[in-house]
Amino acid sequence: MHFLLDLMGASLIAGILFLLIVKLNLYTSNANYYSDNELKLQQNVKTLAEIINYDMRKIGYQYDGTAIVTADSTRIQFYADMDAPGTFGHGVIDFVEYYLGDSTEASGTANQRDKVLYRIINHTDTLGGPTLGLVDLKFSYLNSKGIATTYLDSIKYVRAEFWVEPYEHVADYVTGQPDSSQFTYWELTINPRNI
Repeated sequence: MHFLLDLMGASLIAGILFLLIVKLNLYTSNANYYSDNELKLQQNVKTLAEIINYDMRKIGYQYDGTAIVTADSTRIQFYADMDAPGTFGHGVIDFVEYYLGDSTEASGTANQRDKVLYRIINHTDTLGGPTLGLVDLKFSYLNSKGIATTYLDSIKYVRAEFWVEPYEHVADYVTGQPDSSQFTYWELTINPRNI
């Protein structure tokens, strides 16, 4: 009889240990996936910031007059010589437009909120790359004193704010429901030297 009780007790303890090992394994896998998603978010938002910073710094380059045509929270249009920075006498001034598409245009991701950022040069060259998880982009404009302005002639700084989410939301390991709290916010203030 003692042998049977010892066997049942050992089986119970082994079962509990097995369940603890499985739970630890699930937790570690989820933590690794969550950490990888966070790294991808940081890389994606850095890529977006570099692209926008590169173009926005050229606002007004080789252009005489008011370089910014449209300046609202979701769209910016400006003139600049985009092809030959640092080369004087190139002579071709480009019309550049940035705006954010809607969530129906993004394909290939499980996130229903991500959008495509469009870059259009001279009304024809449309560059709408991968979403990189971008869910929102907001432009704001500052004058030389750092005060928000809507007057095109007084704009000296362009501020861009990004919100990026993962392509797929990580499921919470306890509830199994998608965790929507993972996102990255990035703010970038650009000083175009030619306006």
